Amino acid sequence: MAEVGPSKQLPLIQSDRQTVRLSDAVLDERLRGTRFVSLAAKRVLNPPSATGMDYWSLNPYVGCEFGCTYCYARDTHRYTIERLGGQADQMDFERRILIKPDVADALTRTLDPAKLAGAPLVIGTATDPYQPAERRFRLTRGVLQALLGWRGLRLGLITKSPLVTRDLDLLRRLADQHELSVDISLATLDARLARRLELRSPVPAARLRALARLTAAGINAGLMLAPVIPCVTDGRTALDALFRAAKEAGARHVVGSALRLGPAARRRFLPHLAREFPELAERYARHYAGRQTADRAYREALSRRLRSLRRKYGFTSEERHRGAAVAGPPDDQTQLL
Repeated sequence: MAEVGPSKQLPLIQSDRQTVRLSDAVLDERLRGTRFVSLAAKRVLNPPSATGMDYWSLNPYVGCEFGCTYCYARDTHRYTIERLGGQADQMDFERRILIKPDVADALTRTLDPAKLAGAPLVIGTATDPYQPAERRFRLTRGVLQALLGWRGLRLGLITKSPLVTRDLDLLRRLADQHELSVDISLATLDARLARRLELRSPVPAARLRALARLTAAGINAGLMLAPVIPCVTDGRTALDALFRAAKEAGARHVVGSALRLGPAARRRFLPHLAREFPELAERYARHYAGRQTADRAYREALSRRLRSLRRKYGFTSEERHRGAAVAGPPDDQTQLL
């Protein structure tokens, strides 16, 4: 999957499930070093049996220009590239974006509400559906338009981008026809810290403004603290500030989960952590040795901290979104790991 010049294209690369063509990006994207791969998939819905989650998922893009160093979807991107016979280096995740131009048509052909069995369908579980590519390709908007063809579904949408407010017209209509929940993802209110972790993601203030616009429009929207990064963003003061900001923006809920590191994410994040937070490198190497998730003790302590803050700010239980909270006494540690 070599790069191509302005007037050239690679031949189609065939696989059992997908067809891919590498084409030039538009000029403003090309100047940032971004390339796009057009991926025609036979199916776009991922069932719980394939992901191990309790919901169905759909991702119009694979790879993301936001370039969050911790993103677990780096593994999905690498697997997809390799399945198509290519090779992906650590930076391809943010520089070579796979797009699914026929995603809305494929959804219309294959969505069977009976097969969902009442489980939610969540858009943007792997990579951001409102990343910069969406301004040009408008694939997520096409998916939302397609979903107007049904009624009575449980729909979720996850994004870091204020671009989501572009589609307020569709989100209002979908909220009338379906049970809709939108999560704005935010790990920290500190813009400088966010930039150290997320290369090109929107600044925290812009995300909170988007959340406020959504809730003011009557959308069931909340804040997703994901990932909570041990010893970096998990302090009580920092989390309290996020809950307070969510409340001020009119959030209906706040959910959160701890950092997990798959193989590709580990190769990107741990060296980055060693450069940016060298005092944490040994602790992370020890804690994440042989595992992709934080250990149970950490997850339980984090769950107690989030539940305590949820009570403080009057948010309801997160059970509807991410399963029942872990029982236990309140936590008052500054850092959990």
